[in-house]
Amino acid sequence: MDDAIANRINELVEQEHQLREQHVSGEATDDERSRLSALEVELDQCWDLLRQRRARREAHQDVDQAAVRPAGTVEGYKQ
Repeated sequence: MDDAIANRINELVEQEHQLREQHVSGEATDDERSRLSALEVELDQCWDLLRQRRARREAHQDVDQAAVRPAGTVEGYKQ
């Protein structure tokens, strides 16, 4: 499962780079800018899920109890 999450993160990062290039160059449409925002949230959720699973594994807890948290939760984290 961790590999699947990591693969999804890699896919999202690739899409993010493409959309960000379009955004920076001023070529992004409104839909592409919206997609970039949604993609950033999904990426944060994936990273959070992967961190939860790793923490549960280290604490000898069931990693399958880790769950995707709502966007508002992961976007509210301080980095």
